[in-house]
Amino acid sequence: MISDTNKDELIEAQKQVIGILFEVVKRLQANNDLDEEYFQIITVENKTNDNKKRIKEILDERKENSMVVGRLLTSLET
Repeated sequence: MISDTNKDELIEAQKQVIGILFEVVKRLQANNDLDEEYFQIITVENKTNDNKKRIKEILDERKENSMVVGRLLTSLET
């Protein structure tokens, strides 16, 4: 039989894992959306300075999302 304290700790741990996984999925989906925008921009023949700036922003944002996902998944290992 699991004590009430252990049940509460288990429920809290499950909530934390769900929260982490939700954030991971959200970041990965954001990267998918950014990929779509990136490919639309790079297929344009004449790239404006705005397009070039947005490509850099997309790459930076994707990198940040990937780093966050890595940290979140590492936190699940502990």
